[in-house]
Amino acid sequence: MEPVVLLPLEGLPLVRPGDDLVALLGEALARIGGPRPGDILVVAQKIVSKAEGRFVRLADVVPSPQAVELAQLTGKDPRLVEVILWDTAEVLRARPGLIIVEHRLGFVCANAGVDRSNVAPEGEEVVLRLPADPDASARRLREGLAQRFGVDLGVVIADSHGRAHRKGVIGVAIGVSGLPALEDWRGRRDLFGYTLQHTEVALGDLLASAATLLLGQAAEGVPAVLIRGVPFTPREGSARELIRERIHDLFR
Repeated sequence: MEPVVLLPLEGLPLVRPGDDLVALLGEALARIGGPRPGDILVVAQKIVSKAEGRFVRLADVVPSPQAVELAQLTGKDPRLVEVILWDTAEVLRARPGLIIVEHRLGFVCANAGVDRSNVAPEGEEVVLRLPADPDASARRLREGLAQRFGVDLGVVIADSHGRAHRKGVIGVAIGVSGLPALEDWRGRRDLFGYTLQHTEVALGDLLASAATLLLGQAAEGVPAVLIRGVPFTPREGSARELIRERIHDLFR
């Protein structure tokens, strides 16, 4: 079996609204010899959101009555809560310091993914929303890089999420193109000949979490990681494959 290799893409400038991510990532890929068939590029959500101009200045936000009420409960800035509500399908839990929502993209996370860290210098009241359509963002990156290098690679857009029953954050896939986000292993046989009946593998999340070891959470400054050696069957894919249908969600 080929070893799995993770190659950090370093030396990218700070990304600004309107920047050409394909060009920036292409230059970084060229510095490490370019992609090969079967490679997977995992890109940090923040640089995608920044390039797509998903910044919000809190000074420009007028909180709604719902945001004011939720801010009183949680102790958060009502303007921040208003931005959170923009991307919220349903508020699931709220207590002092915490808002858990179902994002309009379908997954459950804190604060609808709205973030302040690594967004703007300290003191500037600016927050960053997730990409409007992360699957489409991943597809544009994949198509642009394929055109530049003549190689079709998989692309995963990774964000950091907490988990309901475990401490700490891990990388998860919020956008996928060129590979299955979820692999169905039902029908395969294990080492002892037992036929797997329930096993589905969250390939997108596994890749995102592996890359997050290098992407980091603070001042690492590595915005993308190339993963080589992971076997998969190429197809369009979507991060929505990873969302458990509400009828099967026993925790809500």
